[in-house]
Amino acid sequence: MARKPNVLLIMSDQHSPHVLGCAGDKVVRTPHLDALAARGVRFTSNYCPAPLCVPSRMAFLTGQTPSDTDVWTNHCVLNSNVPTFAHSLSAAGYDTVLCGRMHFRGPDQRHGFMSRLIGDVGAAYPGGRGVDLGPIPVGSTGQSRIAVDVAGPGRSSYQVFDEHVAAACRELLTWQASQDRKRPRPFAVVVGFVLPHCPFVCPKDLFDEYYRKVTLPTWPQGYHARVHPAVQDWRRRRGIVDVPDETIRRARAGYYGLVTHMDTQIGSILDVLRKTGLADDTVVIYTSDHGEMAGEHGMWWKSCFYEGSAGVPLIVSGPRRFAAGRVAREVVSLLDIAPTLTEVAGAKPLPHARGRSLLPLLSERKRGASGSAKKIDWPNLAFCEHYSSARRGDPPGRMVRRGPWKLNVYHGYDAPQLFNLDDDPDEWNDLGTDPAHAAVRQELLERVHEGWSPERIKARVKRVVSDYPILAAWGKAVRPPDPDHWVPPPGSNIFPQT
Repeated sequence: MARKPNVLLIMSDQHSPHVLGCAGDKVVRTPHLDALAARGVRFTSNYCPAPLCVPSRMAFLTGQTPSDTDVWTNHCVLNSNVPTFAHSLSAAGYDTVLCGRMHFRGPDQRHGFMSRLIGDVGAAYPGGRGVDLGPIPVGSTGQSRIAVDVAGPGRSSYQVFDEHVAAACRELLTWQASQDRKRPRPFAVVVGFVLPHCPFVCPKDLFDEYYRKVTLPTWPQGYHARVHPAVQDWRRRRGIVDVPDETIRRARAGYYGLVTHMDTQIGSILDVLRKTGLADDTVVIYTSDHGEMAGEHGMWWKSCFYEGSAGVPLIVSGPRRFAAGRVAREVVSLLDIAPTLTEVAGAKPLPHARGRSLLPLLSERKRGASGSAKKIDWPNLAFCEHYSSARRGDPPGRMVRRGPWKLNVYHGYDAPQLFNLDDDPDEWNDLGTDPAHAAVRQELLERVHEGWSPERIKARVKRVVSDYPILAAWGKAVRPPDPDHWVPPPGSNIFPQT
């Protein structure tokens, strides 16, 4: 009986699908991810189920949408009764290990993983200890103007965290390789990085390099005056309507530097995998929980449906298992990863997972009589949903991508956004009210509302928000054990002078 392959899955936080050398970015240096793509399959149209950390990650683990699990915001807790791919792989005989970030909320900090190396930068409980980020107040790192304004050369606890995570993973892989290669249990290691999440502070040499190279985003004349009102309101709520060019350049330089710093950590892990011989029977997957706008469309962070935010990188490599150097243009989702892993592992599929296994898109295509590759029956359909609750004031919204078409609905606004990404990859030409596209718009409107209720989401999240102050007061008063919380060593934060 053939031995099951090992699995090494690396998930970053807030990596734009555009900021990769192998994706065509001429400025950024990502040699290790580029090499991984050359050995595997890179997907160009992969979407997160939600452009926000916790809901996207819980959907990735379970293969279910935020509306399926009631996890829409970073305050929501995944019910421990919901199985994840870690449960399934553990039951199938894998040693499942979580190394680093997964942004679990609540007392269950495993959700099916058998062990955990290095905890998380955030607190498990409301009112718990947040990560020390020097001059940045706790809770202000995600989508606050300060995360852009402080950009520059330096170091944050996030960089130190990723270095610790990479070191722990290297040590684990070295130990795995030292064991009897005939051991009955393969491993499935999920590595969670926090970079290139803001604040946009990176090592000085990288900042200096990219400050000279990055370009400022541009947009059509008068664009922001005619862009969808939901986008205009989004920018106003976050205080980024007027960001000076110098701030934009510094923040983009910091972001590019963080991407390269993360790529270096990934390279150190893949180097150990190769040197120990484990690479020959290990499936390697790289992805991120959501993207980063990095100034595109005059926007930063995530929480929107533009490609830079809702799209995420996805690279899958498996020696002698999958195609090498292929670029897959099918529309896929992070929801597809759980079904893919359970099939690769020969594990039981998650009964309520909505995704599909990617294996048909990963293997060498069989050739027909004409010599051309046989077409794969793939739906080319993906959904993404968002609701930031009362804190940001964003309305419930949902995106559907079908083939070249992409439709974004914002609850409470009269018209959707509609784009044809084949004709308009930068999403400048909104066809949401164009009579010539009424038929496709109506079809996608029907699809986007299937299984999605904005009013139900608002009611459920309102309850979570109303409960939160009591839970936070309890957390501050009781200080319950939080053994998985990672505490940065002294001197981790060196921020630029502002």
